[in-house]
Amino acid sequence: MFLRSAGLPRRGLLAGAAGLALLRAARAGEGRPVVVASKSDTEGALTGSMIALCLEDLGIPVERRLGLGPTLILRTALLAGEVDIYPEYTGNGAFFTGTESDPVWKEAAGAYETIRRADAARGLVWLPRAPANNTWLIAVRGSLARRENLVSMADFAGAVRRGLIRLAASTEFVESPAALPSFEAAYGFAMPFDRIVSLPGGDTAVTARAAAQGISGVNAGMVYGTDGALDALDLAVMTDPKGAQIVYEVAPVARQAVIERYPAIPGKLGPVFAGLDAATLRRLNARVTVDGEVAEAVARRFLRESGQIG
Repeated sequence: MFLRSAGLPRRGLLAGAAGLALLRAARAGEGRPVVVASKSDTEGALTGSMIALCLEDLGIPVERRLGLGPTLILRTALLAGEVDIYPEYTGNGAFFTGTESDPVWKEAAGAYETIRRADAARGLVWLPRAPANNTWLIAVRGSLARRENLVSMADFAGAVRRGLIRLAASTEFVESPAALPSFEAAYGFAMPFDRIVSLPGGDTAVTARAAAQGISGVNAGMVYGTDGALDALDLAVMTDPKGAQIVYEVAPVARQAVIERYPAIPGKLGPVFAGLDAATLRRLNARVTVDGEVAEAVARRFLRESGQIG
């Protein structure tokens, strides 16, 4: 089983467990603020900051636990009541429910409704999702894509068959049936192992840069759909018209008790996440990963400019 985060390396379980222990201590008393958490990646910090800022704009006291850890730590903390709300991806519902092979997870509305219903039985509420699929994709160096007219994974498959592609990807991406093998099955190609540079980590910043700069002869890299550096690196993301990959759309997930306590939360966060399409998330992520801005400052400016907070 693998659990997708949003694109930067996952922190170790020990670090996450330590953070969770501290969180339990901090949450010992009643009358506590709403605990807003996020995963250890750029998009998590960005969307988690949006949630916290919106709640504060409603006058709700907030305790930030942004960057708390990887998916397993956040999910466990939410179910245990140690965290009240955090941004999660619909596609991870496949692994939360043990139904990874169900094709429903490759369709946006179906994936959202499936995990929304399943989690309602656990006392969790999925608020409206962002219309941006942060799934695994493959990007090709811009010059090669333009020369060979590579736009979709069908085009990519043809380039593989012509011996034009050298791919940088994580070991997980190469080996997991839901990742590269799913692309290969859908588009009828086989990526030769001697043309894959396999990396132990899942850092798409490394694989994207290798593709852009031709490191070790690489001209294609594993990326996530809303990675911020794609445009800056002149990479062409291959579209997936056959829907080979599970859909990962980000949405706030909260404990039902918190929504009952603060019923204005869904109406506040719904329009915010509805406005986070792929182009917007890439642009906002780029301000952090490329321009070096602080995630919360980027989130605050976006919310103010869009009229979501005062």
